[in-house]
Amino acid sequence: MDVDWNAEVVDQLESHWRHRLRPRLAGLTDDEYFWQPVSGCWTVSRRGESSAPMSLGPGEFTWDYGEPPHGPEPVTTIAWRLAHLIVVFASTNGTQFGRTAISQETFRYAGTAEEALRQLDDEYAAWLSGVRSLGTAGLAQPQGHPPAFAHAPVAKKMLYVNVEVIHHGAEICLLRDLYLRHK
Repeated sequence: MDVDWNAEVVDQLESHWRHRLRPRLAGLTDDEYFWQPVSGCWTVSRRGESSAPMSLGPGEFTWDYGEPPHGPEPVTTIAWRLAHLIVVFASTNGTQFGRTAISQETFRYAGTAEEALRQLDDEYAAWLSGVRSLGTAGLAQPQGHPPAFAHAPVAKKMLYVNVEVIHHGAEICLLRDLYLRHK
């Protein structure tokens, strides 16, 4: 039996995106986006207003960060988690699919839920198109970077993106559920 591995990689995330994650993000408000279920959450903040060890990003809004270990790991907001997913897509789109190179340090973080969802949709669409264009042969090519994964197949990177989106997407959905019930 021949397996179209490109179709399998795409279908894993596309199915999750269409039927689970993206519908659950509809109607996300700014209050939910910035809601902190506990004090001291890492989030997206106006420049100069973060209490995290580091604030990344060149724009009006920055992303909270700190080098591990954290002990205990910080709780993060929906804004933080969406920003993380957007950067995962955007950095992959830059390194693998010829778009502008993006990193946590260079990305312009969204100050509203609407803007973040627009960024997420745009980067997801670019990623999906890029992965589809690879075909099975493209997935088998070496990544070339970063050095630790230079010889690993591109498929490893695409499956990592899938894991990140499924993992953090589930956390975002849980935070939305908790937000609706916290009052």
